[in-house]
Amino acid sequence: MPAYAPELNPVEYVWAHLKQHELPNVCAKDLWSLGEMARERLRRMRRRKPLLAACWKQSSLAF
Repeated sequence: MPAYAPELNPVEYVWAHLKQHELPNVCAKDLWSLGEMARERLRRMRRRKPLLAACWKQSSLAF
């Protein structure tokens, strides 16, 4: 892989989905509560296999 190629990294698509669809307009009290919310949403996303497969497919990497 090249030194910096976010379009080839499936994790970048997971983070983008998290920021745009799971945590938009979140106003956390502090950094700790924001981290807790993000971890909880990531655990929820982990159960959505089609979403994770789409992130992998979007990265154009062979499976």
